[in-house]
Amino acid sequence: MSTAIKAYAVPEVLVSTDWVAQHLQDPSVRIVEVDYEPETAYQLGHIPGAVLINWKQDINDTVRRDIVSKEGFEKLMGRLGIKPETTVVLYGDFRNWFATYAFWVFKIYGHKDVRLLNGGRRKWIDEGREMTEEVPTVEPTTYRCHGIDLGLRAFLPEVSYAYQRDDVKLVDVRSPAEFKGEITAPPEYPTEAAQRGGHIPGAVNIPWAQAVADDDTFKPVDELRQLYEGKGVTPDKTIITYCRIGERSSHTWFVLKYLLGYPTVINYDGSWSEWGNTVGLPIEKGE
Repeated sequence: MSTAIKAYAVPEVLVSTDWVAQHLQDPSVRIVEVDYEPETAYQLGHIPGAVLINWKQDINDTVRRDIVSKEGFEKLMGRLGIKPETTVVLYGDFRNWFATYAFWVFKIYGHKDVRLLNGGRRKWIDEGREMTEEVPTVEPTTYRCHGIDLGLRAFLPEVSYAYQRDDVKLVDVRSPAEFKGEITAPPEYPTEAAQRGGHIPGAVNIPWAQAVADDDTFKPVDELRQLYEGKGVTPDKTIITYCRIGERSSHTWFVLKYLLGYPTVINYDGSWSEWGNTVGLPIEKGE
């Protein structure tokens, strides 16, 4: 483990490319790819032995606009050959954007040992490491969740109360243009807009990708502290992260909870698609 990783609050949630390379044949480890485009990158090539999670279908219920149910998560784990004691290593493209979203879902459903490949897909490729197009055959398992932690998830009633409290800080991790209300959806999803643009009153804007370096690894702990504490996001407060649908904000949730060790960090996955479309809720525009 590198010195930089050791400095994080919970360093064991990150693994290096070297660690993954050394555990490719380890039967107790399951490597899982989760990408922005759920299938394209994986089909072009992936880490040998890695299985795929399609974040749009596998860990989301598109009919209910909700995360996958407990029963659905158990079936997914069984299909991927994952047991409750399996070490799961998640990685993906776009700075591990959707890999951290999957991490959040895994933790909600109580999977004990889940980790993130620091630097994700890009770092693995940039180092010239082995890739394959072969889809592995895995032996299905019978998976049962052991404890569900809904405390990691914020819901509209508590957010509509919490944003007015001095001991709560809301972190809007969207782009500055979304935060200001200049656009109502990220450029990648122009048709998935909310009825109103702006942000939740009192929220601070810290775009999620500011937490990563040029090689897609996480920035050193001192830089991360400066980034968040400089905007009043301090560990003595309850922190609620949000974006549009909760995936970008899961990245910031991961950084604050596991890399900086903030005791109370909650991801609001209803996010702007819920708040911005709800009649009567207050919003702010501009800085």
